[in-house]
Formats: sequence, C-alpha cells, structure tokens
Amino acid sequence: MSNAKETFLVSIQDAEELLQYYDQLNAGREGAGRDPEVLKRAALIMTLTAWETYVEDRIEEEMKARLKSLDGSHVAKFIQEKLEKELKFFHNPNSQKTKQLFETYLGTDVTEHWQWLNFDVERSRETLNSWIKKRGEAVHRSVTDKQSSHLVRKNDMKKCIGFFRELVCATDRALEA
Repeated sequence: MSNAKETFLVSIQDAEELLQYYDQLNAGREGAGRDPEVLKRAALIMTLTAWETYVEDRIEEEMKARLKSLDGSHVAKFIQEKLEKELKFFHNPNSQKTKQLFETYLGTDVTEHWQWLNFDVERSRETLNSWIKKRGEAVHRSVTDKQSSHLVRKNDMKKCIGFFRELVCATDRALEA
C-alpha cells in the first residue's frame, strides 16, 4: 500500500466523522426545522480534499521512486521542480486532469484501471467529474435559500465516500501493476 493511500484512509475518516455528527445532531429533530445540512457539505468538501491530496501525494511518491537512481542529477532536479510547480496549480482533479498528470509524468493512464463492482471505466470517470462539480458548488455557493433542497443527501454522501475509497484502491492498483 502506498503512503498516499495510507494518508487518504486517515483523511477520509474526517468526512465519515462529519456524517456521524450529522446523525447525532439530527437525532430526535423531527419537525424541528432544517437539519444541519452544513455538515454534509463539509463532508463532501473533506472527501474531495482527501482525493486531491491523494493524487498529489501519489504522483510525488511514484516520481520519487522512479527518479531514485538519478538522485542528485540535473535531470532528476528538473523533473522534480517541474512537478512541484505543476502541483501548485493542480486543483480539482477530475478524470481528465488526473489522466493527464499521470500520463505526463508516469506514462500511465490510471483512469483506464478505474473499474470495480458496478463501476466500469466510463462510469467511474463520470462519477468523479460529477462529485468534483458538486464540490465546487459546496465551496463557492453558500446556501442562501434555507427552503431549497439540500446540495447532497446523507445517503449520497455515504456513496461518495465509498466511491472515493474504491477510486483510490483502483488507482493504487494501477500504479503497482
């Protein structure tokens, strides 16, 4: 297991804890008004932040291993600096950005390996892109209409967390192969 995956598994627990707090605050609130929806939005943001951190950490980890034999060389330094610079501007790793990053530095399209039970490659890409879009809404669009529907339902958040757990496993497997 990669260090990046280990870090992800710790980070994703934040999102899971937020859903637990949501349940605790919601217990016995029938008819008490709007539920603590902000916790679900926060869980969504934490989940996608854990994914973004995983992608960045995983590419750095893999490049470090591949460049080990070139330690101290101008080539290794150039590649590391180029990667560091690119990662400073790497945000919201949707399927295309993730594919491009791993292809550029590792020559591997990790998205071609994103398949598991009930998810083929195309559905995985589409689902990732959908969650990235929803994260943007959660971050940049405050809920001003308290009567509007929730951005994300609790069951959807559980599916979201499960999806990203599987996506990280599939990405790690692709790079270990």
